[in-house]
Formats: sequence, structure tokens, C-alpha cells
Amino acid sequence: MDNVALIGMASIVVAGLTIAVGSIAPALGEGRALAQALSALAQQPDEANTITRTLFVGMALVESTAIYCFVITLILIFANPFWSYVTTQLGG
Repeated sequence: MDNVALIGMASIVVAGLTIAVGSIAPALGEGRALAQALSALAQQPDEANTITRTLFVGMALVESTAIYCFVITLILIFANPFWSYVTTQLGG
């Protein structure tokens, strides 16, 4: 197996693992945050504005992790920095 095929396969496998872990972990975190926020709203309905605002900020921060993983996956698949290195080493 040549280096180009090996780098291609490694990039696809790493991209798949990145998006798998990068989407499962934030989804679990968002579910837990929502459950805790709903519990807090049930116990203290007067603080609904504060709890909701804090929940949305927290959700945005958790979701940014998934977006970063998605960006890394796109870079590995479409703009892989290793392709130019391999092709110059092969003389292409």
C-alpha cells in the first residue's frame, strides 16, 4: 500500500471518529443541561428568565465543541494538509 492511500484511509477514519465523538459528547451534555434547567424551572418558576438565559449561553458553548469537530472533519476530508506533503514527496 502506498503512502497516498494510507494517508487517505487514515484521514477518513480520523474524520469519522472525530465527528462521532464530537457529536455524541455534546448531545449528552446538552441533554443533561436541559434536564437540570427544567428541574430548576420546576423548583423556582420566578427565576425563569435567569435560568433560561444561562441555559442558552451554556448550550451555545457546548454546541461550539461539536461545531469545532465538524470543522476539523471537513478539513481532514476536503483540505487535508498532508496531501500536498505526500504529493511533493512522490514527485507529483
